[in-house]
Amino acid sequence: MHRSGTTRRIFVAGAAAVAGAVGAGAATAPATAAERGAAAPGPSVAVLGGGVAGLTAAHELAERGFRVTVYERRALGGKARSFGVPGSARGGRRPLPAEHGFRFIPGIYHNLPDTMRRIPFPGNTDGVFGNLVAPREMMFARTGREDLRMPIPWPGHQPERLTLDEIRRALTALLETATGLPPHETAYFVNRALVFLTSCDERRDEVWEHTPWWEFTRAARMSENYQRLLAIGITRNIVATKAEEASTRTVGRLGEAFVLNALGRGADGPPDRVLNAPTNEAWIDPWEAHLRTLGVEFRIGWTLREVVYGDGRVTGALVEDPTGARTTVTADHYVCALPVEHARRTWGPALRAADPQLARCDRLRTDWMTGIQFYLTERPPLVRGHVNCVDSPWSLTAIAQAGHWPERDFPADYGDGAVVDCLSVDISEWDRPGILYGKTAKQCTREQVAREVWAQLKAALNDTGRTALRDGALHSWFLDPGVDGIGTPNPVNEDELLIHPVGTLHDRPSAATKVPNLFLAGDYVTVDIDLATMEGANASARQAVNALLDRTGSPAPRCTVRPLFRAPEIEALKRHDRTRYRLGLRNALDVG
Repeated sequence: MHRSGTTRRIFVAGAAAVAGAVGAGAATAPATAAERGAAAPGPSVAVLGGGVAGLTAAHELAERGFRVTVYERRALGGKARSFGVPGSARGGRRPLPAEHGFRFIPGIYHNLPDTMRRIPFPGNTDGVFGNLVAPREMMFARTGREDLRMPIPWPGHQPERLTLDEIRRALTALLETATGLPPHETAYFVNRALVFLTSCDERRDEVWEHTPWWEFTRAARMSENYQRLLAIGITRNIVATKAEEASTRTVGRLGEAFVLNALGRGADGPPDRVLNAPTNEAWIDPWEAHLRTLGVEFRIGWTLREVVYGDGRVTGALVEDPTGARTTVTADHYVCALPVEHARRTWGPALRAADPQLARCDRLRTDWMTGIQFYLTERPPLVRGHVNCVDSPWSLTAIAQAGHWPERDFPADYGDGAVVDCLSVDISEWDRPGILYGKTAKQCTREQVAREVWAQLKAALNDTGRTALRDGALHSWFLDPGVDGIGTPNPVNEDELLIHPVGTLHDRPSAATKVPNLFLAGDYVTVDIDLATMEGANASARQAVNALLDRTGSPAPRCTVRPLFRAPEIEALKRHDRTRYRLGLRNALDVG
């Protein structure tokens, strides 16, 4: 997800949990618009896009005295937002809650939680962050065999320093317990994980970035179970990329981070966290309200058509207002915070010529990963956490949400009073035939997608003698409205997800461009987490703000940008590998 948001990295998160702080924010307390009063207005900034990246940039800039206007074509929150199902409210209740995909905020995140702590929320001393809850368990649902239901331990204390052998034992125990792989395949995968873990940054960036995960794990010569779980399953659910294409650097770094998180190292919290209410109620709406108190202005329904360039700088943003009229808005500085597939359409030839990294963004790739919600008249007997349908053709992951929303009485608060739970499902694979119609998700109509997903869920969850999902309990469903034209030759997805095929790391741009008043924010910008996530979007926005402050010589404190945790006890092994790499030698643990 992310998707992730996004939200969609459940396989490794759950795996790490079986194996098994707080980011600093701005240094000054923000002033409200009223408190700033008659003070001289700061420079103006147009933030183009109101998703997590855009809202983060607006937040950091407003705290530092800039005059910020956010232009958003659809709704604040972007892919992270929730929304109501049209026409579903009855009797004074709110509409049934829907979303692009369920939220997932693991303990490897540090920058996003810091922002959440700085968004006030009534009754919470730690702001919106206090609306995060930790699921107690997760499940690998296997079609035709017993499902693996596993607790997510969180010790609540800092463990002893790890040795390489302790990490080896944890990984081996995980795989032997959770997958039932042949011992030699288990041993081999653990070896590959340790090779990556002890690889220096140069080997990761120059070799593993160009090595597909399928090749790195030698999946072609392994069992079908190995391929399904450790090659296809990991890559589709972490990075929404085929195992034959996914960068080993990206997959390995996230796997490393999740394992360390589950072992209590460098963690902001448990490996799995979700919000205790629909996303807008728990996070996005309070964020908007807080930004308004800081003086941020919003233009909702305004679509960016072109970032206008001339005389060596951006001279304006050509936008279309809600009536369809076009106008050029101006500011001192511009933060382009659109997703890459939308942003690059707004960069004309002159702007691209001014900074070649913009043209390289054309090589970045996106794919479909989209959510569907099923509204049920009874609580399904599922785990209190995420479910990964490992063998489902469409790579489904899901979570029953009502049990994680303790402050909400679902039938009293939403819909027509008959719905008691929402099963939110992410579809990660849109180009593989399903089990009901023999068609890909893109070839199906919306109704067929719903029936196919429901059938795949039942195949994974109702196959061992217990009925988890009953047809009679299905009240209704809602598929992400960003998907259109499926079942026709030209399907469209307004909210595609950045994917990470080999070699694309080096096509990702920096937050600072060569154009003096243009900055980039979004999950495609180069950040340490190197994955399309809300954390990446947040970190990139902080980097964009820092670049803007540097360009203007501002004395304001810089945003803290926290990288992924690096275990100190592994660094010596990485330094040894750096020497071997520079000598042209393999990693010392690499048996081929």
